[in-house]
Amino acid sequence: MNYDVVIIGGSYAGLAAGLPLGRARRKVVIIDAGQRRNRFADHSHGFLTQDGALASEIAQIAKQQLLQYPTVDWIDGQVKRLEKKDDLFHICIDGIQAVSAKRIIIATGVQDQLPEIKGLKERWGKSIFHCPYCHGFELNQGKIGLIASSEHSAHMAMLLPEWGSVTYFLNGQPLAAEVEAQLIERNVVIEKRPIAEIIEHSTVVLSDQNHITFEGIFVTTKCVIYQDWIHKLACELEHNPMGQMIKTNALKETSISGVFACGDVARLGGSVSLAVGDGTMAGVAAHRSLVF
Repeated sequence: MNYDVVIIGGSYAGLAAGLPLGRARRKVVIIDAGQRRNRFADHSHGFLTQDGALASEIAQIAKQQLLQYPTVDWIDGQVKRLEKKDDLFHICIDGIQAVSAKRIIIATGVQDQLPEIKGLKERWGKSIFHCPYCHGFELNQGKIGLIASSEHSAHMAMLLPEWGSVTYFLNGQPLAAEVEAQLIERNVVIEKRPIAEIIEHSTVVLSDQNHITFEGIFVTTKCVIYQDWIHKLACELEHNPMGQMIKTNALKETSISGVFACGDVARLGGSVSLAVGDGTMAGVAAHRSLVF
């Protein structure tokens, strides 16, 4: 099957990219592997008109509305291979289905690489979070924990006192003296004892078996692009303390002509509103590239 645009990834950015293309009556297919990045969180916050809505419901309603456009198709599956030949991109899905397109929009999201701390993974998105703008208000200015895991963690420690009283667990990570002084000035408690595990809702058990209970805990993750076909496509990537992302220009086009990228795979700051705006830009830019 031949399309004008194939969108790989059917979460918020991919759905938003599909909308202007569907409204332009372009033939579009969204390929989705069902691995929405915020699937571990129940509710979404900070998105106008949808503040506090179920994260899954926002995606479901968006999908239903998008598929009302007659030129938009949907395939549940995982891209296994992608190559360009004769001005067309050829995509193999699950090794059993193939589609072709003039343009590609990558909206796959990223995978969060979590610190290896017992009890953390099970609480991810429930009582352990990555973004205070998404989850900080609901902690009601209570006790907040932060686990150091990257160079970005100290920046987060400076920011978090806006939402509550903060304890910063170094957990073996270094901390410069001048940064420590700045954190103390912000009334951040610096805890140098290692973490043994996390139990109950969000209670930290230290190496000496002392317990500290919090309303919630934050940790910065490393974002990883885990799809092998993206690396083989050889789009230029950017690397920073928070991980890796596909490099794009202002119109969301990658270093490869005809390939666009949007959402968490192509920008810093994981939120529904940013992903939607990013996806809309990618969809409009991909459509304009078909015309001009």
